[in-house]
Amino acid sequence: MSFDEVVSTEEAPEIETSDNQFVTFSVEGEVFAAPMAPVQEIIRVPGLAQVPLAPPSLLGLANLRGRILPIVNLRRIFGLADVSDTDATRALVINLGTPLGFVVDRVASVIAVDQADIEPASSIGASVDARLLTGVVKMANGEIVMILDFAELIAREFAGTAIDGRQANLVASSDLDPSEEAAEEERDTDEMQLVSFKVEKQEYAADIAAVQEIVQMPERVVAIPNAPVHVLGLMTLRERLLPLVSLRALLGLAETDEDETQRIIVLGLGEGQAVGVVADSVDEVLRVSRQQADTLPKILSGRGGLEEISAVCRLDGGKRLVSVLDTNRMFANADMKNALATATEMERDMHDADFEVDDHDAPEDEEQVVVFRLGSEEFGVPIAAVHEIVRVPESLTRVPKAPTFVVGVINLRGAVLPVIDQRRRLDLDDIERNDRQRIMVYALNGKRTGFIVDSVTEVLKIPRNAIEPSPKLSLDQHRILGRVANLEKQKRMIMLMDPDALLTETELADLEA
Repeated sequence: MSFDEVVSTEEAPEIETSDNQFVTFSVEGEVFAAPMAPVQEIIRVPGLAQVPLAPPSLLGLANLRGRILPIVNLRRIFGLADVSDTDATRALVINLGTPLGFVVDRVASVIAVDQADIEPASSIGASVDARLLTGVVKMANGEIVMILDFAELIAREFAGTAIDGRQANLVASSDLDPSEEAAEEERDTDEMQLVSFKVEKQEYAADIAAVQEIVQMPERVVAIPNAPVHVLGLMTLRERLLPLVSLRALLGLAETDEDETQRIIVLGLGEGQAVGVVADSVDEVLRVSRQQADTLPKILSGRGGLEEISAVCRLDGGKRLVSVLDTNRMFANADMKNALATATEMERDMHDADFEVDDHDAPEDEEQVVVFRLGSEEFGVPIAAVHEIVRVPESLTRVPKAPTFVVGVINLRGAVLPVIDQRRRLDLDDIERNDRQRIMVYALNGKRTGFIVDSVTEVLKIPRNAIEPSPKLSLDQHRILGRVANLEKQKRMIMLMDPDALLTETELADLEA
């Protein structure tokens, strides 16, 4: 989901810090205190991304000035019911090795307490587990202040993770053995891997090797003077100018109004050049046997507006036809060469206008990921791990005594493909089947396995310096979702998934059985 950076921070009152100072706050009418030393700041509760497989007390991850901050609900730790945030709700950012935000009902004040005035927690009937308290203070006004032991609280909530100071064994599963890799390579030579998309309800596809990424339509497109009608103009993509081409216009179809399903397929043309092709929607990643692809006769491919199509794939017993575009031929004409030259010239002018060019202006190393959604949260997997993306069929064959997360099997080009509900695997609520759902196919332990996701949205290049380890909130969470892409400028946080870690060895054995 989108994230708003924390814009309103409230610092504690400016008084000299010493070992006997505490920040006091209330939860459900009870007054607690935290030692001042580890309290970094006090903030309003920011926008959050939900994290699957995390402890129940974790509300989600926030973006705090470019840093990822886990936000924990003290009410849940104390066994209290959730309540809606109010103007007084705050999060205490406490750092005992890893910064964590703890949501409280209200922050009261900063107090100084003599060590001699701190009594054992057992001296009162505390409303919370006394093992979470380092002591209590009886104030002059009769108020009881309970001093929370945040080190004990963190160790209990995040036991077995690095947050509690103990190193956990979080190693993922192994790679394919050489014989399996050889078999995989042999299969790949007989298959085409294609990205399919729709224009006017007709399916087209491009070789995945030519597809650099898939992005959403920009807010602004700069027109190119005297350009042909199918060249829409130039857009900025990570400080590069990218010519945009309308597939509708290129294929002689009427233009339509922009909508949220439209996507831009960025195709590489060699020598550092690229072009963005606008399609009505991006559908699937297909693996198609070359025997299912028919080359167009030369009499058709040379005229009649079909010169851009190199082959037609016959799928679903010939009921489904997918036209494969020849990207090299599509953009070899003079009009496209002029558009690329214009983009290069404008880029050169932009660079010449920069008086200071530092090393950090150079392109950064990037990772290419397929982005998908589960609910409102965004996840990503390395594009190399995705064998294909297919529609969810109307019915799946149920498997008796299968693990609960296995929803059935399907026939994928003659092979039995087990299908797992990604939501169930991550302990999320089920939803009804719909047309936007897709099956993402990975090779787990040498066997292709499909995972149903809510939707596949784009292929995205992410700078490596925007990727960092995710907070280690639980063993399962860190094994599967060990990294997070914090795209601060876009106000997005994408949890990066390791497909090899989705199933344990035991679960793989159960699936095989």
